[in-house]
Amino acid sequence: FFFFFFLMIRRPPRSTLSSSSAASDVYKRQVSTQSTGHQQQRSFTRMAVGKNKRLTKGKKGSKKKAIDVFTKKDWYDVKAPALFSNTNVGKTLVTRTAGTKIASDGLKGRVFEISLGDLNKSEDDAFRKIRLRVEDVQGKNCLTNFWGMSFTTDKLRSLVRKWQSLIEAHCDVKTTDGYLLRLFCIGFTKRRQFQLRKTSYAQSAQIRAIRKKMVDIMTKEVSSVELIKAVEKFIPEYIGKDIQKACEGIYPLQNVFIRKVKILKAPKFDAAKLAEIHSGDSTAEVGAKVARNAEAELTAEATA
Repeated sequence: FFFFFFLMIRRPPRSTLSSSSAASDVYKRQVSTQSTGHQQQRSFTRMAVGKNKRLTKGKKGSKKKAIDVFTKKDWYDVKAPALFSNTNVGKTLVTRTAGTKIASDGLKGRVFEISLGDLNKSEDDAFRKIRLRVEDVQGKNCLTNFWGMSFTTDKLRSLVRKWQSLIEAHCDVKTTDGYLLRLFCIGFTKRRQFQLRKTSYAQSAQIRAIRKKMVDIMTKEVSSVELIKAVEKFIPEYIGKDIQKACEGIYPLQNVFIRKVKILKAPKFDAAKLAEIHSGDSTAEVGAKVARNAEAELTAEATA
């Protein structure tokens, strides 16, 4: 037993390169060479495609011919409502009708900002900016309607001074013809007659009372009229004068203005209404002053 065990221990190991293992190694070597050949072929193909990038493109340096875009455009006149002295606002440019793209669709909805000084031919009103929106296109004319109002920055800055209170109020008002407006009012306290004190500051309770008066008067004046009639009140600043007179008992005010008007919602387009705005009211006397309760009261007080 010990003898056989000793022989088994001393027996040399078999050769690892048997016929079957040698064959498998050769097969593996062939497979690896084939696979590397395929990879080289693939990489070569990719490289060939990448090198010929300009095959699909045209000749180098060939550019599109520069076409003047203005040859495809037309000029249209912008018309302001008849309540302004100057109805010819200016001109605007639009691409001519081509295929499904209609020129009038490109014009409708455009908003123009014009100085009231240019619209009324008066330098005194130059600090007001009127916004007009194109509602309809008739021939070469763009018919516009009121779309907002604001003050120039330099006018607002000139009103603000030291030693006085600035009071602001805003409210949303709906006109009789369905326009929802947001009005912004501004006012400043004034020195009383024979006042010795340097400052003219209003107390917080007085400011609240003045602000309430502002909102009430703006709502009353605008909610009872149509948009175009409301604009006739904004321009001469009748509402500001009413507020100034109503607040005399609380604290004397000065420089009271409707500084901004925004249109939040507008009703559906009415062609007849727009034509009436642009033709002007034939029944009304041209140049006649608008009757106002505030003016009547002032004249009555003066005569009394």
